[in-house]
Amino acid sequence: MTPEEIVARVLYKDSLMLILNKPAGVPVHAGPGGGDNMEMYFDALRFGLPRLPNLAHRLDRDTSGCLILGRHSKALRKLGKLFQQGRVEKIYWAVVEGAPTGGAEAGTVDAPLRKLTPKRGWKMVVDPAEGQPAVTEWRLLGRSADGRRSWLECRPKTGRTHQIRVHCAHLGCPIVGDPVYGAADAPADALHLHARGVVVPLYPTRDPVACEAPVPAHMRAALTACGFGGE
Repeated sequence: MTPEEIVARVLYKDSLMLILNKPAGVPVHAGPGGGDNMEMYFDALRFGLPRLPNLAHRLDRDTSGCLILGRHSKALRKLGKLFQQGRVEKIYWAVVEGAPTGGAEAGTVDAPLRKLTPKRGWKMVVDPAEGQPAVTEWRLLGRSADGRRSWLECRPKTGRTHQIRVHCAHLGCPIVGDPVYGAADAPADALHLHARGVVVPLYPTRDPVACEAPVPAHMRAALTACGFGGE
């Protein structure tokens, strides 16, 4: 990614915060093996400040959409407190296989999650006894004509790793392209999970900052098939 390309992904900027449109397939920070990641390009996002912006939260490597950065330490502390208090509203769009079981068009998944670490790699599992609290509100936004896929809006009320992915699978409709929680024989699509919007109550005397990320190219056809007709 060139400096110009990451600057073009800025959706919102003020003196405290940046909101980026993160591309799918790029981790937000370097893993144990290094490699390409979003933090490598933050130097282009100083916009006159002496220090680099830093991540206020995380998105999975294969999730696209709204990623919030704090522009300095004071901003990061303020954003961190808002996230900790659950005051940052996060809106995700997912294209899923099938539809939620039971025929409901909206609901809440309250299913605690625990990290499982088998020899072949870790994953999150629903564990009511030992898992950490995990709550996701969801609603059905559309269906494909053949009924094979659905378009869901998901609003996580907690911030567990892979929460939406596990909760969609728990509803009986794993996200398209999910290699961990989807069906073993599903087509090898890219993960169809997009952080569509955020609402951040950053300033006490102003309206919350609301921002939307446009639909990524890899999800457009599936969303259109489910009734989406915008940007």
